[in-house]
Amino acid sequence: MGMHAVGYYDLSVAGLPVHATCFRPLTSHALAHNPFRVFTSLLRLDLITDDELRSCAKRVLSDRKIFTPRCIQLIEELEALTSVPKAKADELIIEALETFRWHKTSTVDVQTYRRLQKAHPLIADVVCFRGPHINHLTPRVLDIEAAQLQMHEHGLQAKDSIEGPPSRQFPILLRQTSFLALEEEIAFSSGSEKGGKHKARFGEIEQRGIALTPKGRRLYDDLYGKFMREQEQGSSKEAVLMKTFQDFPDDLHVLRQQQLAYFTYHVIRKPYSRMSHLDDIDALVKSGILGFEPITYEDFLPVSAAGIFHSNLGAGAFRASAVSLEDQEAFEESLGCRVFDSFELYQSMERTSLRDCLGELNGCK
Repeated sequence: MGMHAVGYYDLSVAGLPVHATCFRPLTSHALAHNPFRVFTSLLRLDLITDDELRSCAKRVLSDRKIFTPRCIQLIEELEALTSVPKAKADELIIEALETFRWHKTSTVDVQTYRRLQKAHPLIADVVCFRGPHINHLTPRVLDIEAAQLQMHEHGLQAKDSIEGPPSRQFPILLRQTSFLALEEEIAFSSGSEKGGKHKARFGEIEQRGIALTPKGRRLYDDLYGKFMREQEQGSSKEAVLMKTFQDFPDDLHVLRQQQLAYFTYHVIRKPYSRMSHLDDIDALVKSGILGFEPITYEDFLPVSAAGIFHSNLGAGAFRASAVSLEDQEAFEESLGCRVFDSFELYQSMERTSLRDCLGELNGCK
């Protein structure tokens, strides 16, 4: 499908016992054809401090078979082929859908479910059912403020506030909101115990902005950390967020000149014959020979993702870690491959566009 693991997210710093990655296309061409991404999280059993509960969760997970026998058979058959017959591909999709389907029957008894939920609702959500499930889809909008307002006006139980950076003339990174998860009826012990309730599926909406460079991301993280500290003192969230981010430039030219964000370039017109320094990007932009456009951020923000989960599933007893507990090596071992660095991908897009532009301009001499 052309979807690759990009980025490593340690969500323990935001109070979630999981780490995650984003499966998405890698190149500009692939993203234009398939502009979608799947945020995929993996439970951190090592963060469950109760030894007995951790052993219980490990045992339940090891007993699961999340793929149908036919799905496994098809994968083994197709891996040996150089091309995939359409009939086989269609059948594989049908079988694979069973892996991610929501099941209303828990595989554990009600006491085990409640113990896991008390530890953290996300632990219960991962451990207690037949397999992983897609807990939300995320439509992308151009004006998330308008979407938030419309959700409230139409009676949806939307979050009180939008996660991520504040509203700006030129949006950066990612802003997210959601309408709250439904409380659904479930049964326990493979159906023999009735009357349970579980929150798992909710709706999310996002607005994507400009991808930031490491320098830009450091500035963002510093400002967001300052905002979070002031929030703890009880100040108004929106007012503090807007005031804090006044220190983040909201001008495309400044963002480019200060190397805070990534851009692609395109040739607007041919250079003058007397121009000799066609490798001076700033001069080419200033003279109107090159134009530039911001690169869209295709990834996620751990704190924002955690905010969405907390508002829908509840915070539980698991506390945010004061220090990073990241374990990318263990995550990649479970994943079976290394994750791509998103900064390197954005930088490659920018460099490729510049190389193409300079090649075109040098051909005009």
